[in-house]
Amino acid sequence: MHYFTPKRCASSRKIMYHDKAQAQRAANQAMLERGAELWVYRCEYCGQWHLTHHDPSDERLLYGMRSSRKPRSRKRGFKPRRK
Repeated sequence: MHYFTPKRCASSRKIMYHDKAQAQRAANQAMLERGAELWVYRCEYCGQWHLTHHDPSDERLLYGMRSSRKPRSRKRGFKPRRK
């Protein structure tokens, strides 16, 4: 038995679609099969089309939600030094 293995983007590891229409068909199929609402966007790294769960009209994503917060350490129990 042979399975189709889709090409993936080297930077984001998401499935690459050749055109917007093909990506939109995949998003519509995901909505019918799984009830997942997906949006289509063009990747700035590979130039192909990808799917995302994040709504592109959401303002927090446009301005960068993490940029307003202070960076945090990934270490568990880390307490920053006071200056």
